[in-house]
Amino acid sequence: MTKKTLEQRVSVLLVEDEESFIDALTIGLNREGFDVTIARDGQAGLASFSKGHFDVVLLDLMLPVMSGLDVCRSIRATSSVPIIVVSAKGEEVDMVLMLEIGADDYVTKPYRLRELVSRIRAVLRRRSSHEQFEADELIALGNVRMDIDARRCFVDNEEIKLRKKEFTLLRLLLENPGRVLTREVLIDRVWGNDYVGDTKTLDVHIKRLRTLIEGDPKSPTHITTVRGVGYRYEVAKT
Repeated sequence: MTKKTLEQRVSVLLVEDEESFIDALTIGLNREGFDVTIARDGQAGLASFSKGHFDVVLLDLMLPVMSGLDVCRSIRATSSVPIIVVSAKGEEVDMVLMLEIGADDYVTKPYRLRELVSRIRAVLRRRSSHEQFEADELIALGNVRMDIDARRCFVDNEEIKLRKKEFTLLRLLLENPGRVLTREVLIDRVWGNDYVGDTKTLDVHIKRLRTLIEGDPKSPTHITTVRGVGYRYEVAKT
């Protein structure tokens, strides 16, 4: 079976209730080679998702019947399909929350169609590339241990649950103890060199990793910030 390429038509589920955005997006995305299925409320979006196969979901936050947050959480419970939130809510707290529950990107309205199309293609490239490391090995540093093949992580011998990008990000840091990894390097290795989203996404993932592995996330001793450069992983001195 051949893999879907970006040249083939991509199936998009658009969960949106504003007719002006629906009309403009449908016309624009069709012109760019995307097939669009429309759902005008959250519940209808979940129903459409369960019945069809989609390559990417474009999801508004403020929806009738069921919120975009609940739709995202429900989809993530069963699928790793790329989800791009497209919302008029531009507050950082909203972006952080959606990224934490599993959204792949966040675009604030109003936006340019070209930017949105670029982000859709970027998440599809990342999904089709070898995003995850393929190896049968164990990484252990201090109180953190990662079983790469099984994709499991342990802190003080207790398992913690990591999402895909969190797992990849932590592995990069553990494999380079004491070395400063720039923000550009981390984004390139975890999200791909064609990533065009907000760089705050990296900070959100770092913050969550700290809550899982640090004794005091507000005063981290493992994942430390090198101001203006990036992050470094180090084993705390005892």
